[in-house]
Amino acid sequence: MTGTANPSRPKNAWLNATGVAALAAMVAAQIVTGLRPQDLRLTTVVVVLLAASALAFAAAAYTPRRAAAAFTAAVAAGYAAEWIGTRTGLPFGAYRYTGALWPRPGGVPLIVALAWGGMGLAAHAVARRVAPRGRLVPVIAGASALTAWDLFLDPQMLRLGLWVWAEPGPYRGVPLGNFAGWLLVSLLVMLVLDHLTGRAASGREHGPVGGGRGGRAAGATGLVVLYTVMAAMETVGFAVVFRPPDVFVAAAGGLAMGTFALLAWERSWRR
Repeated sequence: MTGTANPSRPKNAWLNATGVAALAAMVAAQIVTGLRPQDLRLTTVVVVLLAASALAFAAAAYTPRRAAAAFTAAVAAGYAAEWIGTRTGLPFGAYRYTGALWPRPGGVPLIVALAWGGMGLAAHAVARRVAPRGRLVPVIAGASALTAWDLFLDPQMLRLGLWVWAEPGPYRGVPLGNFAGWLLVSLLVMLVLDHLTGRAASGREHGPVGGGRGGRAAGATGLVVLYTVMAAMETVGFAVVFRPPDVFVAAAGGLAMGTFALLAWERSWRR
């Protein structure tokens, strides 16, 4: 039916534009955060914009209902893991949040849960580009991609005094068991996201959805862009912006996240 309007085109275009706008605002806020690291309000703004960008891109990639369900489930899983962790020491190790971040229902800052949701969606899309088929390999890849982000996150948050480890570890004060805990929780998050999105990021955005195919592909690509931008910003931040700089963390996190980002883009270019 040539010439028939397809309502999914303007909807997906609007959602992708929202994702781009939120991503651009997040980059700007992250730059300001690097210049004013003690202003914790900016940290909250960065996480909120990260979550907004991820949710908008996911809505374009999967449909708003699936995206909302997936994001909510990832936030809930992250919150539950943090709530259990602060009380039992499992699975991350013994730690506690300081009073710097709020609101903190149950002792867990809400922006921490939002970060699990936003970066969970981004890491899931990256994994589905890296391993578009199957079930187990994409879940493991997504969990690893999300855990790679923590190579940046924990050292940065410790610098800001947002949480404290009972027994500091060898990775800039972070216990190595923390990363095993992150991988475990990330596996759960990836399984939930895979189920609720219908694994659309694997390429099903190119399926029989009429004129919305391009918008869905752009939404999944937007999530990959979000992951890539976070990898680049964190690397530059630790290498040259933060005071004092930390080339070791910049190299470790940059190599880990950068590898997943490059693999995702390489698979995209080969299509």
